[in-house]
Amino acid sequence: MSPAPATAEEIRDVNTRYHDGAADGYDAKWGIDFGEIGRTQVLGKLRKALGGDLRHFGGSLEIGAGTGYFSLNLLQAGVVGEATCTDIAPGMVARCEANAQRLGLDVTARVADAEALPFPDESFDLVLGHAVLHHLPDLDQAWSEFRRVLRPGGVAVFAGEPSRHGDRIANVPKRLAARLAPAWRAALRARPADEGHQDGGAENHQLESMVDVHAFDPGALGAAPRAAGFEDVRVRGEELLANWFGWANRGLEATADPETVPMAWKLYAYHGYVGLQQVDRVLLEPRLPPAIFYNLMVSARKPA
Repeated sequence: MSPAPATAEEIRDVNTRYHDGAADGYDAKWGIDFGEIGRTQVLGKLRKALGGDLRHFGGSLEIGAGTGYFSLNLLQAGVVGEATCTDIAPGMVARCEANAQRLGLDVTARVADAEALPFPDESFDLVLGHAVLHHLPDLDQAWSEFRRVLRPGGVAVFAGEPSRHGDRIANVPKRLAARLAPAWRAALRARPADEGHQDGGAENHQLESMVDVHAFDPGALGAAPRAAGFEDVRVRGEELLANWFGWANRGLEATADPETVPMAWKLYAYHGYVGLQQVDRVLLEPRLPPAIFYNLMVSARKPA
C-alpha cells in the first residue's frame, strides 16, 4: 500500500525545516555570486524570460528569495529600485539580510508564505522567483496572490523550474557522477565530504527528497497564471547541454570536501558551464521544444 500524499501543511513544514538547515552553506554549495558573474547570470535569465525587454521596475517582490541571489543582483544592476525578499524559511531570510548588509544594499526581507502574502493589493511592479514554484503545494492560490499584489500592467517572472522530461534526463549525469566519484576524488586528491556537515546534516539529507512537489510540462506551467487572469503568458526552455555538464560536475563535487577540490577544476567547471550555456542559448533554445530542457521559465503580465 503506497503512503498517503503529503498535505499542504506537511509540504510547507518540510520546506521550512530543509531550507533553514541549508541556509548557512547555501551560497557556497550553489556557487552564488554577487559580483559581475552573478549579475551577468541573473540579468541574462530575466532578459530571456521577458523576451529581451529589460526595463526598470520600481518595486519588486521575490518569492522564495533564499539568500537574495536574484534580488540583490538586480538591485546592484539598477534594474529594480526597491526590493522586497520573502522566504518561508527564517534561516534564509536571515542570510539574505546579512548578504544585503555586507553589500551595502537596502532591502525588506520577511518570512512569508507565497500562498498568503502579507502585502496590500497592487504593491509591486515585478513579482519574481527562481527555482521556487516547484516547492509550492497550491500553485493556483499562489498565482492568485501574485496577481493581487501586482500593480496593473505589472509582470511576474519565474525561472529555474524543472521540466518533467528534463528532470528525467538529468538523472543520467547524476547517476554517472555517483559511479565515477571515487576515481575522480583520487585523481584530484580530494578528500571525501563530511556528510554530517553538508546542507544542515543528516536530517536535511533525509528531507531533501520531500521538498520538491512538482516537475512541469510547459502547458501546465502556463496554465496557472492564465487561470489567475494573467495575459501575455510565455513559457521558455533553458539549458540542455549546460545542464548535463553542470549536474555531472555538481554530482562529483558534492562527494568531496570543497576545500580540497583544486582551483583548476573549479575554473574548468565554471567556464565549461558558461560556454555550454551560450551554445544552448544560441543554437538549441530557439529551435527545440521547451519540454526537452531541464529548466523552464514563465513570464506573465497583469492586465493594465
